Amino acid sequence: MSSRTFALTSTIKHFPVHPYEAIKDAILGRSYYLSVNFIGPSRAKKLNTTYRKKDYVPDVLSFPLDEKTGEIYLCPEIAYLEAKAFNLSCPGHIAFLFIHGCLHLKGHDHGDKMEAQERRFMKQFKVV
Repeated sequence: MSSRTFALTSTIKHFPVHPYEAIKDAILGRSYYLSVNFIGPSRAKKLNTTYRKKDYVPDVLSFPLDEKTGEIYLCPEIAYLEAKAFNLSCPGHIAFLFIHGCLHLKGHDHGDKMEAQERRFMKQFKVV
């Protein structure tokens, strides 16, 4: 699944299908180039340790490369463990994390404004 401004890759066998490119376009714009990568826990932890100096397996990582380019890494195995705590289905939690990652790439920090944006996009894209 790829276009001029969107690429999706996976090193794992299964990941949920969502309108990732449409969500990206709604949050970051059509001209923003985004690479989305579904990865397993060991790669997620290695990226987190290497680039953030954090020693745990993250559910999502966002890396802005420049103003119009970024990368998101999603770890479904971890996200699925968290889904119930967020009152979401497993696929829904992946969509939420993707939205969360896109908002970080847009420059948002954790807080009320970001949470309001997350709710808005979850409603727009019918994330449950």
